[in-house]
Amino acid sequence: MLVIWLGALLVLGGLLFMLAQPIWRGRLSEARRRRPSAVPSDTLEPRSPGAGFGLKENWPGLVFMVLGGILLLVGAFSLPSAPIEPIAPPTPH
Repeated sequence: MLVIWLGALLVLGGLLFMLAQPIWRGRLSEARRRRPSAVPSDTLEPRSPGAGFGLKENWPGLVFMVLGGILLLVGAFSLPSAPIEPIAPPTPH
């Protein structure tokens, strides 16, 4: 059971890590600007594409999620299963 909880914790931790990366980096619209543009910075539409979610920044989160998934599978297959008993046909009254 500990393996399942650890796997779930790793999956959620990896997901939170991947979701928090853009927040920690700052504004997505200003990440790749090379020169100051003539458009004011308070516009809703950026002049250049945003930084996005690249594999370079998110690989630790992906590793955590993969390891957590492996632990979840190991934990699921290591649990003892109850024997399946056949269902008895109904008895007439």
